[in-house]
Amino acid sequence: MAFPAEGFVVFFLFCGVMLANGEVGFDENYQVTWGFDHALRENGGRQMQIYLDQYTGAGFESKQWFGSGWFNLRIKVPVRDCAGVVLAFYLRSEGSHNQDELDFEFLGNREGKPITLQTNVITNGQNYREQRTHFWFDPTADFHDYKILWNHHQVVFYIDNIPIRVFRNNKKIKVAYLTRPMVIAVSIWDGSSWATDGGQTKIDYNRAPFRAYFQKFDMNACIVDRSKPDVGEFCYATKYLWNHRVHRQLNSTDLEAYNRVRREYMNYDYCTDTQRFQTFPRECTVPVV
Repeated sequence: MAFPAEGFVVFFLFCGVMLANGEVGFDENYQVTWGFDHALRENGGRQMQIYLDQYTGAGFESKQWFGSGWFNLRIKVPVRDCAGVVLAFYLRSEGSHNQDELDFEFLGNREGKPITLQTNVITNGQNYREQRTHFWFDPTADFHDYKILWNHHQVVFYIDNIPIRVFRNNKKIKVAYLTRPMVIAVSIWDGSSWATDGGQTKIDYNRAPFRAYFQKFDMNACIVDRSKPDVGEFCYATKYLWNHRVHRQLNSTDLEAYNRVRREYMNYDYCTDTQRFQTFPRECTVPVV
């Protein structure tokens, strides 16, 4: 399936927001948090590699915490037989109580079988909103852009500017929304207990190391104090481009692309899982626009 590329967007600098148009190095905005000897800077710090072997995986996080914005990385996922490997790019709030979180999770598979992309939206500790999608390209062959839009109106997950998932701020039906400061995080780890075939297919460490690569370390987001209980109104101001009216819901072109991905590539949606839910969560009962 081929999708048209979208136009170039120019971002401007405002007080309290971190923005960069040029190519910046990893260390400017990120730091390695674990598996330090399994995290390698490349190309003068403009590319990052993390890998998993029988000893450990690795992870890194942004140095700042955020309350809205665009969050994206260019990622090339591990090649070869990578069943049981989980590569995650996500936003998360502090601690584990009443967690807010937005997840891209790349679930490995046996060689020749499709890698699955799982997304999840966790609000106020409600952790049940998984969706799973196959790719319309080989995510191991080259870098692709994975992006999350988070504003006061909606969360949108994108692959190469194609929206694949939308979660609306549905106050009218009393669905909890994201309110806490979040950090950008990345990790690669052993998910053999659940990631492939429900945990039946395990990692073959004879195939290790499993390497993932990252580019594009600039930031386009509203910085907040991580100690605050919520992000407040500051990060919802219309002076930030991602809060403009155009980003409050999908336009007709994006909605068509979104529906096409769901129709042709989605293979699991919690909103249609009748074995899991006798009554579907409230957000499943309303359209995305």
